[in-house]
Amino acid sequence: MQPISDLNIESELSYAYLHAVASRIGVNCKMAGRHEDNNGIDAILTSWGPFTGTYVRELDLKIQLKATKQIPTEINGSYSYFFSGANRYDELTETGYPVKRILVVFFLPDNPKEWLQVSQAELSLKKAAYWVSLAGKSKTFNQSGETVYLPKTQLLTPESLTDIFNRISRAKNIQEFEL
Repeated sequence: MQPISDLNIESELSYAYLHAVASRIGVNCKMAGRHEDNNGIDAILTSWGPFTGTYVRELDLKIQLKATKQIPTEINGSYSYFFSGANRYDELTETGYPVKRILVVFFLPDNPKEWLQVSQAELSLKKAAYWVSLAGKSKTFNQSGETVYLPKTQLLTPESLTDIFNRISRAKNIQEFEL
């Protein structure tokens, strides 16, 4: 039996992080199917209202998930991440989708033995994930991908995910909404 690769483990842990954050606030988190994955969607979150100050009762948010054990460079209050795959990057820059899409990058420790710690007192998944919306950004001219900057202030937490859904719910139409 061959074990799964570190790259696949990183991917699974990024999904576990997203699932834990979404579950904490009662948001459904489902892994995307093959067809969604082929279109740059790794997970779909569904939140049910009512949302304060709006008539909206249900919202979806589509997630492109990435994970890395590469130590990010901090530049002007943001972490840099090289988003491999020009087509996937360009899809996230589109603004014509009726459901908002964001990129979530989970930064893991360099040492795989530090990724997950389990004791009787706690389950600890090391490091953190940050989110960014690339909608409306310029398409890449680089064939291999694009460097993305994730603001340190956009740590993916239950509170920040609640805020994302609340902000989406107040937009009159998807084109006027910006994250």
